[in-house]
Amino acid sequence: MILSDKKILEAIEENQIVIEPFRRKSLGTNSYDVHLGRWLAVYEDTVLDARAHNKVRYLEIPEEGFVLQPATLYLGVTEEYTETHNSVPFLEGKSSVGRLGIDIHATAGKGDVGFCNYWTLEISCVQPVRVYAGMPIGQLIYFAVEGAIENYYNRKPNAKYNERSDKPVESMMWKNF
Repeated sequence: MILSDKKILEAIEENQIVIEPFRRKSLGTNSYDVHLGRWLAVYEDTVLDARAHNKVRYLEIPEEGFVLQPATLYLGVTEEYTETHNSVPFLEGKSSVGRLGIDIHATAGKGDVGFCNYWTLEISCVQPVRVYAGMPIGQLIYFAVEGAIENYYNRKPNAKYNERSDKPVESMMWKNF
């Protein structure tokens, strides 16, 4: 079951969902709009290695925007820090963003109960497109969880993305080996 706007507001009041900063105008009928943060990252190497720590270079989006190029993976970040303690958050792109040829995630659209952080975006595009810090980039949809939770993400000792960062976080796949 997807949470409605009223259920999202109730969860925020009960501290079961945290969104900072929270903007009432970003709350939709059954989702919450998130915005592109000011940082992008690109990998330094052209060949990535799943068993190695691939380094990234950070780029700050200037006031006049930044032109994304096809065939480049950009890691972006949401302006919003979020916590989800009793529902499963899904991050989807906004249709207006998709109609510009921008994808905001390749595979990582689902969060875990207990995820407490900014969202790293896996941004790609089909043609050059200018983006701006603060523009709406995606929407969070919350699914209710049935049953008790034993293994919250933020309490897992081996969780790779628990360190709070307002910059995009590169792949930590290498920690699996």
